Parts: sequence; C-alpha cells; structure tokens
Amino acid sequence: MQSNQFWLSPAVHPVYARLVYAELLRQGLSSEQIQADSPLDWDALLHSNHFLNMSSLQSLLASAIRLSGCPWLGFAVGMHTDVSAHGPAGYAAVTANTIGEAIGLTEHYSSLRQHLGAFRWERKQPPVLVLDESRMPAAIREYLLGHFTTALLRLLETLGGQPLHDVIRIDWPLPEPDWSKEIRGYARDWRFDADALRIHLPAGLMEEPCLGADSEACQHAVRDCENQLQRQQRGGALSERIKQRLLECEQDYPTLAQMAEQEHVTARTLIRHLHSEGSSYQQIMDRLRSEQAGWLLAHTELSVERVAEKLGYQDTSNFSRTFRRWYGATPKTYRAQFQRDKTQRPSD
Repeated sequence: MQSNQFWLSPAVHPVYARLVYAELLRQGLSSEQIQADSPLDWDALLHSNHFLNMSSLQSLLASAIRLSGCPWLGFAVGMHTDVSAHGPAGYAAVTANTIGEAIGLTEHYSSLRQHLGAFRWERKQPPVLVLDESRMPAAIREYLLGHFTTALLRLLETLGGQPLHDVIRIDWPLPEPDWSKEIRGYARDWRFDADALRIHLPAGLMEEPCLGADSEACQHAVRDCENQLQRQQRGGALSERIKQRLLECEQDYPTLAQMAEQEHVTARTLIRHLHSEGSSYQQIMDRLRSEQAGWLLAHTELSVERVAEKLGYQDTSNFSRTFRRWYGATPKTYRAQFQRDKTQRPSD
C-alpha cells in the first residue's frame, strides 16, 4: 500500500468533484441522499478551490458509484465535463487556431487541474492520443479512465463541432466489462485488454481549425496558464506549499516561526501572506491533522493513542474530542464504520 504522503498529497481540483455531484443529481438522487452517503463535506467542496487529496477522491468516487449503481459513472461524468471545468487551459484550447494546437496546450497545462495523468499526442498519421497515467489507484482506475476518455471526446467535439463516434477507435487497458453495452455509444470500435488507453483519431483531424479560434483570447489564456504553472513549479500557493512541507514531517510539526524560517520570511510576513490567501497556519495544520487522522485510523492498525501521538496530541482525550468535531464520530467508531463499509468499496 502506498504511503500516506501519496494518499494525502493534492490530486484534483474540486471542480471534478462538483461534476460528480451534478451527475448524481441528474440521475435523480437528492442532495440529502448524496450528502448522507458521502464521507466528504459537499458544501465545502462546492465553495473551495483547494485540491482534493487522493484519499478523499477515492472515498468520494466509491460513494458516488455505490449510490448511482453505475460502474460506468466516469464515462457519464466525463461526457458532461464542459470545457470551462478545465480552467484557463480549457479556454486556451477552445481559442487555439487548430485542434492539434489545442491538444498540445491541454497536454502542457494538464497539471493545473489534476495530477493523475495526461494525454500525449503521438505525432503520426492517423494521430493517436495516449494517456500517460501517473497516479491512478487500482480501486478508482476504471472510473478515472472513463472520465478521461469522454472528457477528451467532449473537448474534441467542442473544438471541431463534429461527432467522432464513427471515425475513432478506443484501445481500453482493461478487460471488457459486462456493462460494455453502456459505453458503445461513445465509439463504434473498441479494443479491450490494451497496454494503455489510446484514442485513434481520423487522419487530418489535428490540422482542422478550431471553431472558436481567437489568437488574442488564446494568448491571454496562455499567459494565465503560464503564471499558474510557474506558481505551481515554485510549490504552488503558499498554503499548499506549507501543507506539503507539513506532510513530509516525520516527527513533530514545526512552529509558525520555524515554518517562516523555512520559507525565508519573518513570522509576521508569513501570517500576512497566508491571510491574503484566506488561510492561516493553524487552519492548515488542522486540515492536515484531520486528513492524517482519518487516513491513519482507516488504513493502519495503529492504536488511537499512537495516532494521537503522531499528530502531536499529548492528551488522547483531547484528540478524541477534536476528532469528533472533524468527523462527527469518535476515532474508534470511525474506524469500526470504515471496516464495516470496506466490503462495499473497491479495495485500496
């Protein structure tokens, strides 16, 4: 099993969680049903721009698939993924001169919205798009592959304005599922048990002009993407960078003054910069401790006392009270509930 650093590092922008929520509503589920079954705070997801970690993403998708009863849910969500969901990279793509240029932009800027994988254009005729998977846990890989597939098809059809069902082939890197009839409508030609997800496109498609081609608008969107990419390469927003530093700590968490020293600023400057991002050092610490507490209780056999100690709590009863505020249950009840539900979820 991967480390908690893998599971608690940023994975996807919350817009993709909102799309899951919207799809469940479209399928006739009520907000009350969705929120009652979900391990996550949907209200917070609907108003936050903080990336979901992998553990939260897996819990969310397992809950959504269980609620919908649709193993092919990823395909449905991807087909309803509007270009605007991809942020400035989406705007850059739809205003590019050609479909090939648009695909190049989405490949280059894919990390601005997710850290799971990216389509790579094999520059040959006919052209092929190959998904390079970077972080896809087995339990949610099928969902993610489906979402990537139809979100890309939705983008291509938006760029060129023409249906692609009759002219593409999809190589699917998993065995044919017993529900394959549910996805035949996305492409006429499917090849299962492939070594990677590949979408074979018609010759000449990449040279076709984009319907929304607008050089000036594209330049503005690319500048926005570049600014975000540079910020991400420096470690992202300050709050995200600090969370990553804390996640890498083996022992005690650093104090505010120690963290400021690591960031080469004064404590007062650190406080001011975090405030400008709508955050504080204590809020970041609390959010990380909450995520780590839930993950450790669910995925390890550490005692509650040892979990409390690892998170810097001297008093186990204080940790238990805080945990109850976070999750609405005691640590022991949370662990027992997770174990009861485990048989209903895909394995980690």
